[in-house]
Amino acid sequence: MDDFEKSQLRKSVPEFGIGDTVDVHVRIVEGDKTRIQIFTGTVIARKGTSNREMFTVRRIVASEGVERIFPLHSPWIEDIRVRRHGRVRRAKLYYLRDRVGKATKVKELMTFHKKAAPKASAPPASAPTATTEAGV
Repeated sequence: MDDFEKSQLRKSVPEFGIGDTVDVHVRIVEGDKTRIQIFTGTVIARKGTSNREMFTVRRIVASEGVERIFPLHSPWIEDIRVRRHGRVRRAKLYYLRDRVGKATKVKELMTFHKKAAPKASAPPASAPTATTEAGV
């Protein structure tokens, strides 16, 4: 059973967590046509393990909150792109359901990269200078 479940896992799962804003590209089948629909929102929950893992994405549409629960390893999900990383201190963000307007925003996680030390530029050893060639 474990071998079968491992064969069903998605090969490339992006690193995202609770509070991140993501674009979920979902394949929609309508009759004999298929199209890709993008659902953009904030991840408010993740639950489950292995191929049973699910995540909940919430967004506001026409002043109404819309939530969708996606299986992480579903074949209907084409792509998951992380737009921004949120800074939160909770495992589940269900409290966002009670908030309205700007209060539903999650602070962005700022990552600072350490600057690399500038390399000392020494002249190449094989290039002679003009003063040594002139014999001065």
